[in-house]
This record gives sequence, structure tokens and C-alpha cells, in this order.
Amino acid sequence: MNDIRQSACPLNCWDSCGFHVTVENGKVVKVDGDPTHPITKGKICGRGRMLETRANSPERLLYPLKKINGEFKRISWETALDEISGHLKEIKEKYGPLAVLHSHDYANNGLLKNLDQRFFNCFGGVTELTGSLCWGSGIEAQKWDFGDAYSHGPEDVLASKNIVVWGRNVARTNMHFYQMLQKAQKQGARLIVIDPLYNATAKMADDFITVKPGMDGLLAAGIMKEIIRLGLEDHSFIDAHTEGYEDLLELLEGTSMASISEMTEVSIEEMTRLAYVFTDKPTSTYMGLGMQRYKNGGNTIRLIDALVAISGNVGIKGGGANYANLQVGQSFSFDQIALSHRKEQKRQFTMMKQAEEILSAVNPAIHMIIVTCGNPLTQVPDTNRVKEAFASVSKLIVIEQFMTDTAMLADYVLPAAASFEEEDIYYSSMYHHYVNYGPKLVESPGEAKPDLWIWTQLANRLGFGDEFHFTRDQWLTMGLELLDSNGKTLEALKQNHWLELPVKKIPWQDHVFKTASGKYEFTSQLGKTKDGNGRLKLSLPEESKWTDKKLAHEFPFSLLTIHPLRSNHSQNYHLYSKEPEVKIEVAQNIADDLRLQEGDRARVWNKRGEIEGFISILKKGHPNTINIDEGIWSRFGGSVNTLTSSSESDNGLGSTLYDCLVNLEKVL
Repeated sequence: MNDIRQSACPLNCWDSCGFHVTVENGKVVKVDGDPTHPITKGKICGRGRMLETRANSPERLLYPLKKINGEFKRISWETALDEISGHLKEIKEKYGPLAVLHSHDYANNGLLKNLDQRFFNCFGGVTELTGSLCWGSGIEAQKWDFGDAYSHGPEDVLASKNIVVWGRNVARTNMHFYQMLQKAQKQGARLIVIDPLYNATAKMADDFITVKPGMDGLLAAGIMKEIIRLGLEDHSFIDAHTEGYEDLLELLEGTSMASISEMTEVSIEEMTRLAYVFTDKPTSTYMGLGMQRYKNGGNTIRLIDALVAISGNVGIKGGGANYANLQVGQSFSFDQIALSHRKEQKRQFTMMKQAEEILSAVNPAIHMIIVTCGNPLTQVPDTNRVKEAFASVSKLIVIEQFMTDTAMLADYVLPAAASFEEEDIYYSSMYHHYVNYGPKLVESPGEAKPDLWIWTQLANRLGFGDEFHFTRDQWLTMGLELLDSNGKTLEALKQNHWLELPVKKIPWQDHVFKTASGKYEFTSQLGKTKDGNGRLKLSLPEESKWTDKKLAHEFPFSLLTIHPLRSNHSQNYHLYSKEPEVKIEVAQNIADDLRLQEGDRARVWNKRGEIEGFISILKKGHPNTINIDEGIWSRFGGSVNTLTSSSESDNGLGSTLYDCLVNLEKVL
């Protein structure tokens, strides 16, 4: 008998959808959208639907595995937990807790996924990762400007006269916002898309501006210069609610429109036109994550923020510099869950440079790595270096659902529960402000266990099990503690399956900012404490013809590595009905110059590595631009991160995955 249950998507993406899940004979057989959800309204993407395939895949890891003489052997949970806890004790006694590295990412959402932090804090504190491969530069940038990274509520875009979608293909990554854009257009709003690629969002736009990869900040500077030249800046906002405007003027005066046009490969006429768009208020700006994945990434977001500010689109209905919405995550009691005060020692590596840091670490060296919620051998830049680093430690523990590239390298692989096999609470800090409830619907296959069970068992063996002796309801109630005064209880969430969180739908409407000055800061006081300056800069990518002519001569093409359509990062490639291949998408001018045709085999390379795949031609891609989707496993051709750099962004908290020059040749 079929039983249709309300649930929620655990994937850490923009939309955080409500689900209807069909369960038959104790097995998930179908995943659909929940039509009662206030944002997602019954529509879900292919990645969400594939959670059924993922849960039922015959490739699921079912039992704990240990590598013995180079081969994985099945062992009991008792043996695995006893041995791993024994190794943890030994390493801590010999070298201290910082000899253990916790490598993690955030591809799976869930309030209780943060319990890994509680475990490691109670252990005494391990070497942790900071920063983000995904959005770290932009988050930090908006904290310098506004004091925090907040976005307008989803419905607010309907109040916009003009909508600028900058470096964000919402048709692929944010389908419910795509629908909202369609509605806004029908009501008369004008949609402008700025992107190096002519993507599905660009196809629906009223105007499309193609920009050279990595030069988006310079484009914002050019638009600001035109606004100021035309006398269109909003002095009522600038004079009363900002600091450092004179520094911005000085910066802009130091470059010419001709120079900006040459570097961005955008005409001055288009920049003039955009100056009028931004000042024809209200104009909302929705920024993507790709353009901050450069060495100059934080400064890029800051320059776009500044453009939104001088045009008077901050704190007004239908406006905003919309990048992330950390208000959502700030609704939960993470410290209650993490117990940060139990940490006795602390050391941090950046997520981007974890490989180099592992290989060079001393006092203590890294002797054990525990991987959760991630697949670093596919997702972390400079794959060859990552593999070298992860192979260098005496013990690698991976908690996983499938035998990923990272799991293949491990000494122990522990099988984890999948979606619908454990209860949790889900939300997104990127788009909407609703929290969703996901009940446990089915049992895990084989001996797969929830993360919470694994941490509890290890904690019991290491002497701090009392800190994990709570029921699931008690854990969830703990995480919702901050919401109690608003009546947002666990009981209410379970009953309704989603709840609206108490956020400001038009942030900064009172013009009171979370900066040190309480104003919007063109010159950031927080930035001064971190880089000694805090001023905006007209900075460039690390790899470009303007910063390294010799490198650009050898490797003349800009490589983008965008998110795949049907996989949340590397999670689903092995589940495709047709085995995936590496697709090399090239701009038309590259195809013409190198005499490439659709389907040709080609090799892409730089000094870090190489990858082969088949050619697909981007009819309107920006000249000299290549894209290879990220996340592909080695068995399907290998990760594009073989080519990418592990450098950190200008503010130290983001990756430079898109700051990458390559060469290409046809393989005969």
C-alpha cells in the first residue's frame, strides 16, 4: 500500500524544497514536490527527484569497511568503532588532538549535521577547516560593507522595476526564483543578465551583457563612474548613511572608462546604459557565487555592493544587493549543539589550502583525517595535490553512502544513512526564509547508520558519551531554542512541516547596519583590522593577461567550472542512466580558431594537470572562455579540479576555482 508523506529536501542548495515522498513496503518509491509549501509550491528539480534513486541504489555502502593489504574487507561496527576510537586516543596521547584533521563540506544540509562539531570539540579540539569553496569570499565581503550578508524576501522581486541577475544562472540552480522572475517580467519588470555564458536565464532576459570572466568588479566600477559623471548618484543615502565615499571617488578617478572597457570587454555604451538601469529605482541585484571565486573575488562583490549603494537601492522595497541570507541560519542555536567552549586547543587550515597545510603541518603533523559531508578528492582544488596529502596520513576515515574517490583512498569507510532514513530540520541561507521538517520515513539498508549514532558510539568509547545522551527530539528542540519566544516550536514544525522564520524581508530598511560605524562602509573598518586598509580596490584575477602575460600566452583560455545540472556537486554522477563523460564547452571563437566540431575529443591542460573530454560549442559564450562542469568522478574522466588552483581569495575566506587559465588541443 502506498503512503504519501510530507518531507523536505536535504540538499544544500538555493531552494530547500518541500517534498511529497511515496513509501511502499518500507521503501521510498517516488519523490515529488509538496504543493502546500509556500515557496516551492509542488515543483522540484531533478536533483531532488534523484534522492529516491540515491537511497535505493545497489551501489550504497551497507557495512563498515577496512582496507587490509590494499583491499576493503567488511568488518563489524563494533570492530570499526573500537579501532577508530583507539587510533583517536593514541594520536591524542602521542601528539595532541590537533594531529587530527576534520575535513568537511556542506553539500548536505540538516541542523543535526553540525553534531560533528560537538564531537570534535568534546574531543578537545582538532584541526578544523575555515573558509568556503563555495561562497566564502562574498560572505566576508558583505560583512565588510553591511556588517552581514542579508537578502530580500523572495516576493520582494515583484516590486522591482529593473532586475539585474549578475553571474547567477537561476534556471539551473534556483528554479523557484526563475519562476518568480517570469512572474515579475509579466508584471512589467525588465530583466538584465550579466554573465560570461549565454545560459538559460540569459535566454529569458530583456538584455544580456557578456563580460570577461573575473572582470565583474571592474564592470561595476565602470557603471559607477558613469553614474557619477551623469550626476545620478543618490546623495540622500550616501551623505546620511555611508562612510568612505570620498575614498571610492578617489579610486574611480584613478582609472579611465577606456581601460575598464578594454579589460572587461564590455562597451562604454553598455556601461552607460546600465548606469541608467541602476538609477531607475527600484532596481534589485541578484549575485551568483561564481564571480567571487577569483583572487579578486571579495573585492568584486564589494564593488557590486558599492554600485547598489550609490544608486540608492539599499534598504528599499524592490532593491537590494542580494547574495546570501544569513538571517536564516542565525535563527538556530548552533552553539548549543556545537559546545564550542569544550574546545581545549584550536588550529585552522583554510578549506582551499588543506592539502598544502596537511603536507607541511608540524607541531603536530597531521596523523589522521576524518571526512564528513564531502568528497575532497573531487571537490577541493588542485586534485593531484589533494590526493598526495590525503594519502600521506596514517589513518583516513570517511563517513559516506557511496564509494567516492575519497572513500577509495580511505583506511576505514563507515556507511551513513541517506535521505528519508533519519529525522532532521532543513533550511537554506541563500534564498528563502522557511525551515522545513524532514521525518524519518524508512529504515536504512544493511547496517548504514545516521551520523548521530556514529558520533554517539565514538563519544561513548572516548569518555564523553554523556554529552550525546539526548533523544532526537531533544537535539532538535535544542537547535530551535532561539525561536521559542516566537512560538516556532518543534511541535509546531512537525505539525505544519514548515515554518516561516522571523527575518527582515527588506534588510537595512532602517539604514542601521551591523558595521562598526552603524553605516554602510565603502571603506570598511572590519577590513582595516584584517588587511590594514579596508578600501575598495580595482583588483584583477590572479591568472589573466593583465597580471601574468607569460602565463596567459601559454594558457590563453579562461576556464569556468560551473555546477552540474543534475548533480549536487559530485553526488549523483554515478546514478545517471547514461554514464557521464567530461564535456568541454568552448566559445565559438575557440572552436573556429582550432577547427573544433561538436563531439571532437580534446585535451585541456595547465601546469597543475590535464583532463580529456568531448567538445560542445557555446554559441554565445564570451570569447576565449571554456566551461567544464565540476564534480565528475575519476571513473568517468576525472575532476576538473585537476586544473584549478588552491589559492585563496583576497579576503582569505574563499576559493579561486574560476581564476584558472588553460590551453586546449584536439585529440586525434
